[in-house]
Order: sequence, then C-alpha cells, then structure tokens
Amino acid sequence: MEPQLLHSVTDGVATVVIHHPAKRNAMTAGMWEALPPLLDALAADPDIRVLVLTGEGGTFCAGADISTLRGSPTAAQTLAVRAEEALAAFPKPTLAAVRGHCVGGGVQLAAACDLRFAEEGALFGVTPAKLGIVYAASSTRRLTSLVGPGTTKYLLFSGELIDAPRALRTGLVEEVLPEGELDKRVAEFTRLLGARSLLTQASAKEFANGRTDRDAYWAEQARGSGDAAEGVAAFLERRQPRFTWTTSD
Repeated sequence: MEPQLLHSVTDGVATVVIHHPAKRNAMTAGMWEALPPLLDALAADPDIRVLVLTGEGGTFCAGADISTLRGSPTAAQTLAVRAEEALAAFPKPTLAAVRGHCVGGGVQLAAACDLRFAEEGALFGVTPAKLGIVYAASSTRRLTSLVGPGTTKYLLFSGELIDAPRALRTGLVEEVLPEGELDKRVAEFTRLLGARSLLTQASAKEFANGRTDRDAYWAEQARGSGDAAEGVAAFLERRQPRFTWTTSD
C-alpha cells in the first residue's frame, strides 16, 4: 500500500492513521499535503465530535521522509508547518495516541493535537540539529508552550530521544498507559469527550491557545446555544445531558 493517511469515523470519533510502515510511518510530501484538506472535510461533519491521530502498527511517526528533503528542505518544512497549523486549528478536541517512535515531524503533529496519550515504551525526539535544519519558529513556540524553554532547548539542541515517563514529567504527554491499554483508554476518553458540551470544549480550546479576539463571539454563542440550560436541567433531573451546539452553529 502506498504511503497515505487513512481515516475512519465511528460513533462520532474520527481516527486518522499515518500509514507508511515501510519507513516507520514517516510523512512524505504527499501525506503532508493531504492532511489539511482531510481535516477540513472532517471538521465540516457535524457528527464528528473528536479526532484521534495515530500511526499504523507499533510506531506513531518517525518524522519526515528524509528522501523528500533532498530537493528543498525549506519547501518540505513549509508543507509540514501547513499541516501542523491545520491540525492545531481543528475546531474540535484532538488527541494523539502514541506508540513507539514519535520523532521530528511526528512531534510536530502530536504537539499540534490538544492532548497526547502514550503507551509505555514510546520515545520522543526533535532532530533537526542532526540535519542542520532550522526548526520552524511556529513549531518551536508550540513545543515551548507545552514543555517550557528548558526541555525545548534540550530536545532541539541535542536531538536526543526521551522516554514516555520523562515526556509525562515535562508535559509533552498527558497520560502514559501500560502496554496493551492505549486503545482502551483512548476509546473510553473519547466517549467521555463526545458526551460533553462541544461549546465548552471549542471555546476553551481557543482561550487556552491564546486567542483573544473572539470573547464576544463565545459570549453570544453561550447565550443562544441552550447548552447551559440543558446541562443544569440534566443535573437536577439526574440524567445525561443532550448537548446540541455544534461548530456549524
């Protein structure tokens, strides 16, 4: 099978799989180019509440396919940054489910997700110093916002890999699961997210990401959505709420 991004939708959860097992799921130029339009299509589906990004088999993503850097590393980096920005801008919750190596462009993609769950044995690294490449400013800032300047410098200066426990301590991942438990935990957590208010999630995502120009928009959405009234009623009636606000409202 050619290197590609596979996707499926089940019970409101879209799963995107990085599929290039011959090169440990390294991202080709075509795969970087394919990600933004795929995300646009998934974001437009009102039935999708959560997006999970993962890799085929036992590896998340070994980075960019180095063969694509022979011509123009700058052009290749531009494609990667566009894909990263599209993932970061996805309007619904996103979660990276990480097994094995998550390196270079893999960390770019994982960091662009809202949350990262990793399996024990996962390894993380950012390796442009091994290739003499200037890591993109936006990617560096995003990584710094997650793990702080010290860990960002450690990763970028050295190109060394860190293990899942260290990634958890530094804030690069939110949870580390025992071997064999990642899929179960991701399924449980995405079901939980799907039952919560997307209005709360979407607004919190923008606020947490530092956007400051939509406060009035979200106040208006809150007034007109009916989610708060439904949440309070469900709590008093001891039932599950049925939230109806979507990103297309």
